Amino acid sequence: MDDSEAVSLEQIRDFLAGSGEVRFAGLRRAEVYAWVERTLVRHEYASSGRANKGVVRQYIGRMTGLSRAQVTRLITGHRKTGRVKAVEYQRTRFVTHYTAGDVTLLAYVDKAHGNLSGPATKRILEREYTDYGQAVYQRLSKISVAQIYRFRNSAAYRKRNTSYQPTRPTVIPIGERRKPQPQGLPGYLRLDTVHQGDQEGRKGIYHINAVDQVTQWEIVAATPQISELWLIPLLQTMLQQFPFVIRGFHSDNGSEFINYTVAKLLGKLLIEQTKSRAHHSGDNGLVEAKNGAVIRKHLGFGHIGVQHAATVDAFHREQLNPYVNFHRPCAVPSILTQPNGKRRRVYLRWATPFELFQEVPQCRSLLRPGVSLAELESFARHQSDTEAALDMQRAKRQLLARIATLSA
Repeated sequence: MDDSEAVSLEQIRDFLAGSGEVRFAGLRRAEVYAWVERTLVRHEYASSGRANKGVVRQYIGRMTGLSRAQVTRLITGHRKTGRVKAVEYQRTRFVTHYTAGDVTLLAYVDKAHGNLSGPATKRILEREYTDYGQAVYQRLSKISVAQIYRFRNSAAYRKRNTSYQPTRPTVIPIGERRKPQPQGLPGYLRLDTVHQGDQEGRKGIYHINAVDQVTQWEIVAATPQISELWLIPLLQTMLQQFPFVIRGFHSDNGSEFINYTVAKLLGKLLIEQTKSRAHHSGDNGLVEAKNGAVIRKHLGFGHIGVQHAATVDAFHREQLNPYVNFHRPCAVPSILTQPNGKRRRVYLRWATPFELFQEVPQCRSLLRPGVSLAELESFARHQSDTEAALDMQRAKRQLLARIATLSA
């Protein structure tokens, strides 16, 4: 900072009036403060009058770019100490109560006890000193629970005691975890996925099985994958194949059904979504029994490649589903309550799902728009049970023969 041209108060006044020129030779704070100190000494600021002090003060502000308050603080410091220098930062330091040895001792205790909770560890440290007379625990005996957790998060502690916890499952807020209560009304579905086996690393098709809890009306479909791209259109088609309005959608906790895309689809259709509870294997027992009695019985466990998914799905829609719902009787459960309160399920009668639907009070009012009970009755009488079974078996043999030929 060069002010060699301004050597007197008159020249400073001319400079402040606009005739002078500001030239900077250094920008560091120490150099600026040194120049301020030299200027105050050169112009004898302490012994000057008020007018001359104002000129020097304004001159310092113009040359340094400091604010009026900053210039005042520098001048006040010079008047008290005779120097103009930056105040060194003094970090606030709290009194150290615990030592590095205490952290090591805490890690030693935690490792011995298997990392107990903070309050339990605090009580152990107290007992080590008061009950067992271990002098090394004197400081730790008065430690707070919060300080224990702070030490456990420190790097010094983790170097001596590192614990690992398994990944905790993420709670997904989709579907209510409970058993559906249809109250005798059809439209509460149970769904499950059946995989048709792998072969030499190649995935097989997936069957989606949906069964109504009250009438046991069953719709089976096939898809090459259970990703959202394939599953959402398939679920829409399956829901439309039921003759009655769908009210509930229950599945296990598989991600193919418990995801936001399926939840959005069901919410749009005003369908309640529930999922199975832990340790309640019977929540989805109906559809799991149908997996074996229908899908595995007719298509077995062998591998069916994904290239045949469309053909198998057409077989389900045109042959298997009509046969199962109109011509294949299923067991109708009855609940008997014994004197000791135990409930026992017995099967005293057999009926087709369509017959069970007809027995529901006011069943006509439960049908979907565009579906009439007369049409369903006409379809049921179109073939006898045995004729429908023979047609289904014939179509199944042709399907399996075609799959075998194309897979050879």
